[in-house]
Amino acid sequence: MIYMRDNPAMHGLQASKFLLLALLLIQLLFSTQLVAQRSKSPWQTLTGDAPLIVARGGFSGLFPDSSLDSYSFVAQTSVQGTVLWCDLQLTKDAIGICFPDVKMMNASNIQVVFPKQKNSYLLDGVLTQDWFTIDFNFKDLKNVFLIRGMLSRSDAFDGNNYAISTVQDIATQLKPKSFWLNVQHEAFYAQHNLSISSFLLSAPKTVTIHYLSSPEVNFFRNIGSRLGRKGPKFVFRFLEKDDVEVSTNQTYGSLAGNLTFIKTFASGILVPKSYIWPVESQYLLPHTSVVQDAHKAGLEVYASGFANDFDIAYNYSFDPLAEYLSFIDNGDFSVDGVLSDFPLTASSAVDCFSNLGTNASTQVDFLIISKNGASGDYPGCTDLAYSKAIKDGADVIDCSLQMSSDGIPFCLSSIDLGKSTNVVQSPFRNRSATVPELNSLSGIYSFSLTWSEIQTLRPAIENPYNKDFNLFRNPRERSSGKLVSLSDFLNLAKNSSSLVGVLISVENATYLREKQGLDAVKAALDSLMEAGYSNRTTTTRVMIQSTNSSVLVDFKKHSQYETVYKVEESIRDILDSAIEDIKKFADAIVVGKKSVFPTSASFITRQTNLVARLQKVQLPVYVELFQNEFVSQPWDFFSDATVEINSHVTGAGISGTITEFPLTAARYKKNSCLNRKDLPPYMTPVQPAGLLTIVSPTSLPPAEAPNPVFTDADVTEPPLPPVTARAPTTTPGPQTTDGKSPNGQTRVAVSLLLAAFATVIASLLLM
Repeated sequence: MIYMRDNPAMHGLQASKFLLLALLLIQLLFSTQLVAQRSKSPWQTLTGDAPLIVARGGFSGLFPDSSLDSYSFVAQTSVQGTVLWCDLQLTKDAIGICFPDVKMMNASNIQVVFPKQKNSYLLDGVLTQDWFTIDFNFKDLKNVFLIRGMLSRSDAFDGNNYAISTVQDIATQLKPKSFWLNVQHEAFYAQHNLSISSFLLSAPKTVTIHYLSSPEVNFFRNIGSRLGRKGPKFVFRFLEKDDVEVSTNQTYGSLAGNLTFIKTFASGILVPKSYIWPVESQYLLPHTSVVQDAHKAGLEVYASGFANDFDIAYNYSFDPLAEYLSFIDNGDFSVDGVLSDFPLTASSAVDCFSNLGTNASTQVDFLIISKNGASGDYPGCTDLAYSKAIKDGADVIDCSLQMSSDGIPFCLSSIDLGKSTNVVQSPFRNRSATVPELNSLSGIYSFSLTWSEIQTLRPAIENPYNKDFNLFRNPRERSSGKLVSLSDFLNLAKNSSSLVGVLISVENATYLREKQGLDAVKAALDSLMEAGYSNRTTTTRVMIQSTNSSVLVDFKKHSQYETVYKVEESIRDILDSAIEDIKKFADAIVVGKKSVFPTSASFITRQTNLVARLQKVQLPVYVELFQNEFVSQPWDFFSDATVEINSHVTGAGISGTITEFPLTAARYKKNSCLNRKDLPPYMTPVQPAGLLTIVSPTSLPPAEAPNPVFTDADVTEPPLPPVTARAPTTTPGPQTTDGKSPNGQTRVAVSLLLAAFATVIASLLLM
């Protein structure tokens, strides 16, 4: 028998093959375990676990980034296990600090403390002037305080003298369960003889780092083996696609196409939101496959750039909760974590609003009443706005009733056509008039045009925050839809199986009767009867709303519809006698948000007992106006429309919301956290005046005068006057040819008179 000769090289080759096979088996086993785990989980993350929430600089959407209050507020408002993110910077004496950037001017008062120590360095290939951390020893920074880094955020906390904290300060004082260090400029520090790696390797045992991110490949190559197997997870951070990664000389966009290379040194990637959901002209494009591709490569995916007060894609209707859900619960994939300035909103998205399904049950009962339909998404009072409001889950859709010159009632947000149509660019622009009873400024009013003329106008979406904040609503649809008559509105509502009712708002009734010969009350009643709402052929509720008691009294005389009294001004209380007066003609009441939560300098000062007092006497309280734009909310609601709704519904106990964005309120109704015995902190109503206890008194302006008390005199009005026949006038501009008089009555009397006159003439001619 011939024996094979012993060959050491062959043994080495066999050992290598065995090792490779073992690694492949381990990876296969791990992949199999992941697949099994994911198949049992509702989450489409890599591991099947819920997405991780990473608080960038703490709760930096409210407090100065990296301040102790910012970090400590996370535990009070967010889901357990939320990771604290620290942007690691080094000082001149190699102390590691948590600070948003190597440049200090934007997020501190450094220029005040050291006005002459501005410097210039080459940063990311660009000569940059600023105050840099590398120019100061840590002890030099003892009088340098953190301030807001974004002008859209409150400056009220800038006077709190928040000190710059070391990494060790955060780790030892707050003891976070998970701590994430981000190293943005390792190469820059190395150029100035400062070593991030040395700092990390020499960090005391009291500092436990769970995640470590950087946009520099060489940083991970150099430090990877030195931190050991029990070291932090490495997460490679992608910058914008056209930016160049210095050590590979490749763009980040090209590196995103080679995720197997990233897997050789990292266990996850951190990408801007646009890598996942690209945006063009601020509208979403179809999502990419980067999450699925990364998961196939065994990489976790973290998405960055989440903040409630950024100008997010129009598709989200200014609702940050909707944006989170598109990344974690869209049916195709889920990111493994989100980097957020507002971890409270991210917490509620993950824990309360994900994986609900289309048939999720309602957890809280209140009425969702639209404001001119879904007017945050489409021009108000159009067919599209009403259809979307119904689709989005409104219980009641509303019509702000206006009257045309020929007596046709229709829906529009204002009696002044210029506020929500293109009338000032139309042939009717010369019909402008000044009507002191309605406005001190001139306008083109609905009663100056016939309905057929009004139908030729294009609707215009209203942008309440474009002038002061440059926020625009859904520009692609800014002129979409068509205006609807009250009759069309009522028929649309009657054909809906999901609506509970309709609300018709009637204003300016006295002026229309006295000066224009138009009867809005009769027009509404006639339209309701013609649409079948008065003869019990529909179960749809009818609600009539007005700021005028005289209007509601008149409706009560002629119908049994529900009446809703609207208190226009903000009030702090209401007299018992005024309540008794209101109950004589109204079945419910509408108040403004500031009548529930008064504010000063955009901070809530207290909660009134107005809602409780009115509900005690069986008067439901509806509150307006709820909008998604973050600038419409006090700071206490954390730039989150859902927090605002929750505090009014669960906290104040209101009966209904009046909103331009019904979808946000309808989603809140299905909030799974509301059926728990103990509400989580991110679903607990805000504490009135809670933030004011943190703000330095020197940072606030003088207190505003308290809102007035609503009295009997505010309620009492004389009865509506009778309709005054309008004198014939010659209206400039295009004329109507519909054969109706200005007050809507067919010209029967005139026709009969002319016929009689013709008969007399004919008789005389025949004699």
